[in-house]
Amino acid sequence: MKVYESWRTWTEAEPDLRDRLPAEVVDRLGQAYRYAETCHADQRRPAGEPYVEHLLQALEIALDVGVTSPEVLTATLLHDVVEDTPATIEDVRERFGPRTADLVAWVTKPEPQPDEDPKAVRAAYLESFADAPPDVLVVKLADRYSNVQRLDTHPRPTKQASYYRETVRAVAPLTARAPQFARLFEDWQNELAYLASDPTEQDSGRTERTGHA
Repeated sequence: MKVYESWRTWTEAEPDLRDRLPAEVVDRLGQAYRYAETCHADQRRPAGEPYVEHLLQALEIALDVGVTSPEVLTATLLHDVVEDTPATIEDVRERFGPRTADLVAWVTKPEPQPDEDPKAVRAAYLESFADAPPDVLVVKLADRYSNVQRLDTHPRPTKQASYYRETVRAVAPLTARAPQFARLFEDWQNELAYLASDPTEQDSGRTERTGHA
């Protein structure tokens, strides 16, 4: 199973990016990263790492599957700024243009209204990707693979199980329309298949496989 963790900061990422992309694209990505870093501020991932590491992982994944579009790569870095920070789609549009803003809008999960069932809203959001444009799928799948590649480090086993099952059911099938991601998700699904089991059984399963808890 492939894991993307080459860069933890922009300082680490920039030299590699300059070897792979035109200077003007890297400059644009640097602006997007700094904007995202400001927006996400001191947010942390469930396992405790700075949030921006997730954004760099998603960017690395997009590059690895062959993405070169400046707008798509920029949206990959900015995919959570509207969902998780006070930033708005209009903010993104003004700074990075309409194409990037449209991609970010596509992948932004809507906030449930008081009279709505959060589970139903989430299900409808995931179902919307069945008809999403190809570039939207790239951003979504890069985001999701970053989220799940270290799913076994999430502090809540119940979340590990539910997120694994949701990914297999609702996200991995999208690779039929984005085949450049198919092998990644197939290998991931096989490697972490034990996460789908009852969380109360996981510790004993790990002990059997590794010889220690």
